Amino acid sequence: MAKSKKKIEKKITKAKVKPLKRELARLRQELESASAPAAAPVRAASLSPLAPAGGFPALPVIAGAEFAAAEAGVRYKERLDVMLARLAPGTTIAGAFTRSATRSAPVLDCEAKIGAKAGPRQGAAILVNSGNSNAFTGARGVDSVLAICAGVAQAAGVPEARVFTSSTGVIGEPLPHEKITAVLDDLTARLSPEGLALAARAIMTTDTFPKGASATVEIDGQEVRIAGIAKGSGMIAPDMATMLVYIFTDAQIAQVPLQRMLSKLTDETFNCITVDGDTSTSDTLLLAATGKSRAPAITDLRSASARIFQDALRGVMLDLAQQVVRDGEGATKFVEIAVTGAASATDAKKAAMAIANSPLVKTALAGEDPNWGRIVMAVGKSGAKADRDRLSIRFGDILVAENGWVSEGYAEEAGAAYMRRDELVIGVDLGVGTGAATVWTCDLTHRYIDINADYRS
Repeated sequence: MAKSKKKIEKKITKAKVKPLKRELARLRQELESASAPAAAPVRAASLSPLAPAGGFPALPVIAGAEFAAAEAGVRYKERLDVMLARLAPGTTIAGAFTRSATRSAPVLDCEAKIGAKAGPRQGAAILVNSGNSNAFTGARGVDSVLAICAGVAQAAGVPEARVFTSSTGVIGEPLPHEKITAVLDDLTARLSPEGLALAARAIMTTDTFPKGASATVEIDGQEVRIAGIAKGSGMIAPDMATMLVYIFTDAQIAQVPLQRMLSKLTDETFNCITVDGDTSTSDTLLLAATGKSRAPAITDLRSASARIFQDALRGVMLDLAQQVVRDGEGATKFVEIAVTGAASATDAKKAAMAIANSPLVKTALAGEDPNWGRIVMAVGKSGAKADRDRLSIRFGDILVAENGWVSEGYAEEAGAAYMRRDELVIGVDLGVGTGAATVWTCDLTHRYIDINADYRS
């Protein structure tokens, strides 16, 4: 009898201690993130060699926006995997999404809500989970979105029509949305204007570091702030790629001009990167403007204030886009490909993306082989108009080929030495016009195979 009593007491003690240990671990994690903006990534051992040297940046507080993150256990254990952003009444929201024919239920729901003529008089919310993309899940996927939106609306005090959700992770598995709705009260209790860094961690999948960028500009003597986070590492190609991006600003700008600005800048930034040529089912970019800055409202996209804001926004978007490339699965080289002399800008981008997506070019980069013949091949297959006898290629400042042949002054040793750099610039002139385009990519290593062969394990 005494032994049974001791066993029961022991079980009760363990039952009480276990949740306390979990809570202690959570508090320790939050304290570390709050005290060190450059905190270590979730998987420090596999940190990309191209990760920003300063770590995660200190992001400015955006008035009218608050954030929280929690462990829901959607797929990952003992790590943040759900984030919530609550936005003040008056917030306008613009978006850009994947054009995949198999896009996910969350993407379809967001597209419908962005296009609806709903006024921003009431607040809004964004909820994101990692580990499961809720894609190719049929009616169950739609039910999961509806359940999450209803739960967020009730917990955060916003209309369901103003709740935007995103999911990223494995395709084709039902989303256990009840795990997400179970932590909504906890999420809303933790909401803080300074919680964006934790939110950046919660949206990661195969990322090796959280991604953030910001800008602060002055418009008519008043400060306007922009801060954004992103996730993305593999399944990256134009038409948004497997990226989730959330950008917040306190600027005052209506939904229509905000959407026009975002669409233009997306084509110049996120649609100019590629890691592996695969486009995801879940790509989502949301831009929320809370209107809490004292700067005058931006109403004319041709105005000086609009240009100032647009330049700052472009800088944040390009920074985040390039961080995605730097975290390309298994990447060891960050590569800029600049094509000039094309018949049009469209042709220039076509040639640039053919080079950037070529497995032969990318593996040569990984092996630090200055194999410029593979670049010639990629240009030739791209479909862009090119003059073989006027084509020129550069590695940085090194002229490799010109007039359709290897340059007289080129030395293979110089090319090989250049390829040993972590950051490379490949310049190609097609010799037929004035069109130009720049894209960014990375090399293709065996580590990419390792990551994707074990992704669902």
